[in-house]
Amino acid sequence: MTTRQKILISGASSGLGEGMAREFAKKGRALALCARRAEKLDALAADIASDAAQVATATVDVTDVDSVSPAFAGLADELGGLDRVIVNAGLGKGAPLGTGGLRANVETIETNLIGALAQIEAALDIFRAQNSGHLVLISSMSAVRGLPKSQAAYSASKAGLSALGQGLQAEFANSPITISVIAPGYIETDINRGVKTKLMSKTDDGVRAMVKAIEAEPRFAPVPGWPWMPLSYALKYLPDAVSQRMV
Repeated sequence: MTTRQKILISGASSGLGEGMAREFAKKGRALALCARRAEKLDALAADIASDAAQVATATVDVTDVDSVSPAFAGLADELGGLDRVIVNAGLGKGAPLGTGGLRANVETIETNLIGALAQIEAALDIFRAQNSGHLVLISSMSAVRGLPKSQAAYSASKAGLSALGQGLQAEFANSPITISVIAPGYIETDINRGVKTKLMSKTDDGVRAMVKAIEAEPRFAPVPGWPWMPLSYALKYLPDAVSQRMV
């Protein structure tokens, strides 16, 4: 398998995006990093510059959908093309439905699904022109079995993202463009702050598992593989009374 040298990561200023940027930098890759917070992005770029082959940055709010494609195109120009785009920018805000928290739930779906759609459009525009590329969609285990209460909209947004990935996998089957859907379980990040579960992975462990999975270019990968690979199958079929105790 050809090593993907030129990698774009959205939502790179913190959390899993920052962690993946650091891991790929250690591997000597050229990185295009984008996020809303320019100061954090610039600090990260300076920190990893000595490891990465190249670092380019762009301040991007993925909910400003018309700005995404020009930003991705500009980053691709700086790196001389893109081999892989990791659609990672995400939001974990939310409120139980019917409790007056509509705006928080809408913002989550706008970022995680509509913003992701804009990124997919931008990435595939580049990949179609190149006739090659690896598109990585960072979904969630909550796409397999929806979470309740304040995470219901988040689950719906990630289920939609996974469905987009599945459709694209059918469209690009047997082509030089590869689509991977990565489904993290509980990994220590700001989004999971306050979640109390024995299934939580430390950030570094989770990020390494994600990078390893991405490098293998699977169609679908729960991460870390243990315990989320067997749970990804079980969650589809477990009775509600059992699955509810897991979330």
